[in-house]
Amino acid sequence: MSAPLIGFVCIAGMLALIALRCPVALAMALTGFVGFAWIVAFAPAVAILDTGPFETLSNYSFSPIPMFILMGVFASKARMSAELFAGARTLFGGWRGGMALAAVTSCGVFSAISGSSLATAASMARVALPEMRDNGYAPSLATGTLAAGGTLGIMIPPSIALLLYALITEQSVGQMFIAGVVPGLLGLVLYCVAIAVLVAIKPEVAQPGAKTTLWQKFVGLRGLVPFGAVFAFIIGGIYAGLFTPTEAAAVGAVGTLLIALVRGMTFVQFREAIEETLFMSAMIFFMIIGAEIFGYFLSVSRISFSLVEIVGSLDLPPYAVLLTVLILYVLLGCVMDSIAMLLLTVPVVYPLIESAGFDPVWFGIVTVITVELGLITPPVGMNVFVIKTVAPDIPIKEIFKGVFPFVLSDLVRLALLVAFPWLALGLL
Repeated sequence: MSAPLIGFVCIAGMLALIALRCPVALAMALTGFVGFAWIVAFAPAVAILDTGPFETLSNYSFSPIPMFILMGVFASKARMSAELFAGARTLFGGWRGGMALAAVTSCGVFSAISGSSLATAASMARVALPEMRDNGYAPSLATGTLAAGGTLGIMIPPSIALLLYALITEQSVGQMFIAGVVPGLLGLVLYCVAIAVLVAIKPEVAQPGAKTTLWQKFVGLRGLVPFGAVFAFIIGGIYAGLFTPTEAAAVGAVGTLLIALVRGMTFVQFREAIEETLFMSAMIFFMIIGAEIFGYFLSVSRISFSLVEIVGSLDLPPYAVLLTVLILYVLLGCVMDSIAMLLLTVPVVYPLIESAGFDPVWFGIVTVITVELGLITPPVGMNVFVIKTVAPDIPIKEIFKGVFPFVLSDLVRLALLVAFPWLALGLL
């Protein structure tokens, strides 16, 4: 049996393991070990298990991950999300659907520090959802807004997904972050447009808020200042070359810690933040180790080269290749976690995209947006289930119903980025 055929057999076995609820990290590691041993030999495969995890965990390039997670957890523990939502709410005071606009805006701003979609959705839902329900918002709109708003955390830098893509494809982390700014802000604007259109068509789903004066709006901006300052310092520092993304992660974590301490974060909350960061970092690094072992197997199986040859023989136009890859991501996103999907698929599809002549930084932005759709599409929809834990009385179908307009707006954003690549590359 040829190496590529062994590769396809092992990947089929890995997908079967994932379907049987085996952890994705373990499925990748097991497939990588068995496949490498099958193609090369058992002893070298054992040697990979011996050295691979150490090489991965000691890699300096991965050090920003726990720092960016810690930055978001500090912001959450200091209850900065409550002041953020209160400030955003005053900006939209008196508008029908203003609280929904405030919620999605708060998600976008919070994600500039968090870098995690799940953390953004969980933090903002605990603050905004009770108030939206108390003010007569339809459960579908209230939950759908927060589930979709949380997905902004995967795009607006600092983003763990963009960081991982850059490391996998050996792109500049700083360039990936800068390229994500405009598409991330575009997503925020399109979400606000989706809310405005929905409220105009169905006024009964949202109520007008209390009117606020110009002075109250100005005072409300104070809740946005800490987030804006940290975001501007991180992205501005990377853009100006003052520090590397790794240094930016450390600076951002320290800056958020200082803000949290000023706001009265206790030692218990500090300890909880460290524990939560360690848990989330360990989970991500376990998947990275699995992906690293799986990567060794992909190299010796030559699957990527075989796919490039097959696609080349079909003589497909570049955009047909891109469309095929994006459809694959949408389908996988319905059943798989976003980070796991990136680690699993990017090493396979990246050579296809490279051979088709697309810019790797632009493709990274398009990929992350497509992966983002998986966070709010059935049957997995991780953000949807996060909202469900905050509001267990709301049926899951109501939440999926609520995210539908935002899925459409994400598809519009994806189409705009494909049609106008400068939206992602213009700042580089």
